[in-house]
Amino acid sequence: MSRDAATDGAGGEEPVEGVQYRLSVPDMDCPSCAGKVENAIDGVDGVSAAEFSPATGVVTLTAASERARDDAVAAAEAAGYDVVDVAEAGAGRAGPAAAEPVWRTSRAMKTAVGGVLLLAGLFVHFLPFGLDSVLATPFGHPFFLSDAILLIAVAVGGEVIVRNGFYSARNLSLDIDFLMSVAVLGATTVSLLTPERLLVEAASLAVLFNVAELLERHAVDRARNSLTELLELAPDRALVRRDGELTEVPAGDVAVGETVVVEPGEKVPLDGEVTDGESAVDEAPITGESVPVDKTVGDEVYAGSINQSGYLEFSVTAGADDTTLSRVIDLVESAQERKTKREQFVDRFAGYYTPVVVAAAILTATVPSLVFGLPAVEWVVRGITFLVIACPCAFVISTPVTVVSGVTSAARNGVLVKGGDHLEAMGEVDAIALDKTGTLTTGDLGVTDVVPLHGNEAADVLRCARGLEARSEHPIAAAIVGHASAEGVADGDREVEDFESLTGQGVRADLGGATHYAGKPALFEDLGFELDHVHFTTGAGELPDSARERCEREGCLDLVEDTIPRLQAEGKTVILVGTEDELEGLIAVSDTIRPNAARTVAALRKQGLTTVMLTGDNEGTARAVAEEVGVDEFRAGLLPEEKVNAVEALQDEYGEVAMVGDGINDAPALATADVGVAMGAAGSDTAIETADVALLGDDLTRLPYLSKLSRRANGVIRQNIWGSLGVKAVLALGIPFGFVTVIHAVLIGDVGMTSAITGNAMRLARLEPDDLLE
Repeated sequence: MSRDAATDGAGGEEPVEGVQYRLSVPDMDCPSCAGKVENAIDGVDGVSAAEFSPATGVVTLTAASERARDDAVAAAEAAGYDVVDVAEAGAGRAGPAAAEPVWRTSRAMKTAVGGVLLLAGLFVHFLPFGLDSVLATPFGHPFFLSDAILLIAVAVGGEVIVRNGFYSARNLSLDIDFLMSVAVLGATTVSLLTPERLLVEAASLAVLFNVAELLERHAVDRARNSLTELLELAPDRALVRRDGELTEVPAGDVAVGETVVVEPGEKVPLDGEVTDGESAVDEAPITGESVPVDKTVGDEVYAGSINQSGYLEFSVTAGADDTTLSRVIDLVESAQERKTKREQFVDRFAGYYTPVVVAAAILTATVPSLVFGLPAVEWVVRGITFLVIACPCAFVISTPVTVVSGVTSAARNGVLVKGGDHLEAMGEVDAIALDKTGTLTTGDLGVTDVVPLHGNEAADVLRCARGLEARSEHPIAAAIVGHASAEGVADGDREVEDFESLTGQGVRADLGGATHYAGKPALFEDLGFELDHVHFTTGAGELPDSARERCEREGCLDLVEDTIPRLQAEGKTVILVGTEDELEGLIAVSDTIRPNAARTVAALRKQGLTTVMLTGDNEGTARAVAEEVGVDEFRAGLLPEEKVNAVEALQDEYGEVAMVGDGINDAPALATADVGVAMGAAGSDTAIETADVALLGDDLTRLPYLSKLSRRANGVIRQNIWGSLGVKAVLALGIPFGFVTVIHAVLIGDVGMTSAITGNAMRLARLEPDDLLE
């Protein structure tokens, strides 16, 4: 719910001027409550824009002056909602409205007292101890001791209901508070003015409705507490190096560029880049990554992560309000504002449902007695029962409570869903398109094969290649040098001289006085090699297992006809190493496939999703990767605009399509897909802004979790909607026949359904990402 007069200046309109404030209104915990606050603030002069979030209990408004702000606060409180805090937006970390535990509120205390009095009244009335004596005979009929106790129970438990009902009437809102107020007052009035004793029903209605409201508030508080836990991940204070001294200051006072120190076991207070020290850092609270990540100079650290073992200093790259964690919290908080299709249906349906059932209640209370001469009080009571089930409380909260539970659970597992509509859409996806580079693969080159030639060992080939490539800045050179280091292969004692980069072909240098080359096969053909006559063996004269059978048959293995084409068909780049007279070996390099890519694709296919890889690489490379990871289809040689066409074709063929990419080069395809999913959003503004969903930890294994969570959330929403409607329909059918009383309507239709719906929604928090991988 929002009222927004702000514009972006387009069309000649001026943007809104004023200060943005956050009003904490903890009792604004349902769409109906937000509607009343919205109606109250709507007419305040000087308030140009306002957004209302029942999920967090926060009103964000733009006010032209402090007087306008104060008027808005007064209007909200006049509607019956206390504003416990007012602050300028951006003044410190935001969060849900702070409130005392629901079971310690005055409403909970009054409900408890009302419940005790209700039990006491029933005890006095039903037990045969002669306690229930007549106290008076007002209006010509006896008024018993039990009636007095029950009347006090109504007064204590019903006070908050009637008060809220008064505010609803003043706001012309036909909501649950107004309807329950009418029901409580109606039953009480009938009891006082007629011989019918309905105070048990009135007291039960007051107590049980309060219990239902407290349960609903408890569910909302649980969701808010999840957001608060996210907020509390980052410490409020930071140890900053200023003028050579370490000073502890509030995290919000630390400027970008300052140096922050984090000792072992402490939390990282802000985003930054490591400038000194090294340590393993637990990023699970932010990215969902279960294994600590080693950090050293030049690496990024995120607010809320935990420094486990070493000493770290880092330069701050984002203020307290701009950290990855803060952006996640802001997006999770606003997720409910983007309503799902089902939530929009519920809102529309409730708009018709309540007036229709209220009309049925009025007809039930009046027509039988006026037209058919049936007992008036009996049918008035049945009309009151209709009023009770007219309240669409459980029905209305069925979707929001599920969305909040799902979005918050996803954020805690490293998946940022930017709105309830995207959560719903992901649950309806039929096919997933995955970019290759940076998604199914790491985007980083690595050595995959080392093939020694003419009696050399693999270590000899790597040692020579490392000496040649150490001075090159090419990514392939970096991959070879890194692999040699990982294998423990040193440079050797040969001096490197006269290094030269041969553009487009490779490198040349003198190693130990002899000129060596490392480069593409074409480089060595230019040097006069006939590659089809070059055979390879290990230093012991043995052939690799894959080539032994053919070599025994043909006596050789041709580089041109077999080895090089085979490696290239696998999407690898082949680098030959040797001199002008002899080839020493070859090294194959390729973009490395993510370790869990195949398991992820298998898990997605197990859920019934079609997986399609989209890439700009050639068909050979694409086919090799597609076969290794196990996707159903692949489409190669695609430019960015052609990926858009591919996504549209998939939509025509399969229906709803999600696109997974890096959020930058794949932006057009992400925007075209029904759901855009960005990889590696932690620290990336572009990825978060482009996609509908972001995988914070650059972790592909979160995709099956996201899909399963979304599908389960849609299932829970359907169960909640149709379950609440079904129960109310059954109760409504039983009212005219006297099978359903006020107590049944409240206990089953309100308390029971509210408890069932919130409990069902909270099941989403139990889904774990690792459980979905084969």
